[in-house]
Amino acid sequence: MCEHEKKSCPRCNNGFECKVGSILLCQCTAVTLTQDERDYISTCYADCLCAACLKEMKAAYHKQSFRSKLYKISALLFSKK
Repeated sequence: MCEHEKKSCPRCNNGFECKVGSILLCQCTAVTLTQDERDYISTCYADCLCAACLKEMKAAYHKQSFRSKLYKISALLFSKK
């Protein structure tokens, strides 16, 4: 049986067990991420995050995405004179 790796979340410094050898039992599987969300998180952090931080980063991605779309829409509306 493989040993699980004890890690510290690089975002919040809380400890957690990485179960890469038993990925279906790992705490990160509680958070479903799209590829775009994974790409966003990987631009900020190179290592695993705890489930709580994954949820927060997922929300941050959607907040940033929404703001970007809103900016583009407002730019279209206000640039037409």
